[in-house]
Amino acid sequence: MAFTWSKKMLAAAATVLFAVSLAFAQQTTVEEGKRKVKTKVAPAIPELARRMNITGKVKIEVVIAPDGRVKSARAMGGHPVLIQSCLEAMKEWKFEPAPEESTQVVEFDFRQ
Repeated sequence: MAFTWSKKMLAAAATVLFAVSLAFAQQTTVEEGKRKVKTKVAPAIPELARRMNITGKVKIEVVIAPDGRVKSARAMGGHPVLIQSCLEAMKEWKFEPAPEESTQVVEFDFRQ
């Protein structure tokens, strides 16, 4: 009987954790007039940010290779707890190909 109860509690805790992560809405803004995004990967919300209710915007400057891969990314601003997650997500992004390398700014908005 206790085993079934613990499974139900574990399932309830997992459901609550999932709901809280969805409540932390993320919005991404890419500069207009720049290369279009083919593949986006949303940054994972760090557990520390979730526990401390950290919100805000993170600006990342990306250098995009001619083939559309992200060549490099650097933080231009934002909460330090959120920045690393955004940098890791940006490595997975793919943009439309272009004749030459380009640079643009991507903004992530973490809010509750």
